[in-house]
Amino acid sequence: MAASELKWNNTALLVIDMQKDFILPGGPMHVKGGEAIVPSVIKAVEVARSRSIPVIWVVREHDPLGRDVELFRRHLYAADKPKPTSKGSVGAELVDGLVIKDGDYKLVKMRFSAFFNTHLHSYLQGAGVNKLVITGVQTPNCIRQTVFDAVALDYHKVTVIVDATAAATPDIHIANIIDMTNVGVATPTLEEWCKSDN
Repeated sequence: MAASELKWNNTALLVIDMQKDFILPGGPMHVKGGEAIVPSVIKAVEVARSRSIPVIWVVREHDPLGRDVELFRRHLYAADKPKPTSKGSVGAELVDGLVIKDGDYKLVKMRFSAFFNTHLHSYLQGAGVNKLVITGVQTPNCIRQTVFDAVALDYHKVTVIVDATAAATPDIHIANIIDMTNVGVATPTLEEWCKSDN
């Protein structure tokens, strides 16, 4: 393993909810800021792979009847409704330009946090990961809850790439970034993260 790779060998990149139903205009769960960050997320994945950082694709794939979705969203799974990110649907697919490759890891979650009722923590512990880099949508929900759970679980370093994450509005995004910064989360731009040495 090269010295440059050793610097990153305890780090994983999480790509959260970069699925068509969240990112594309007209999607039933559309996050207005999501489409603009797609190039940054693509670049973050490329940089992670070049550093031998494992890429973890965190997605929602719900039962088409909504039996596994939060109570407040179940109305979206009625017969005449869109059934967002239903397993096997086009809307559950990653947006164009993002591709799960051999060696990547796909994790399906049913709630905001990637840690809630999943095996993410045990997977990361088994891989020796104690530093996380977070990208995706959306900042006040899935990003924030995943980040706060990572902090509570004592990950040594949690990084949110500020321009590879997004919310419905810039104000919502920045307010949540400030909250995360206040608990010790690093919030570099993509350019800053690409230039960093860990």
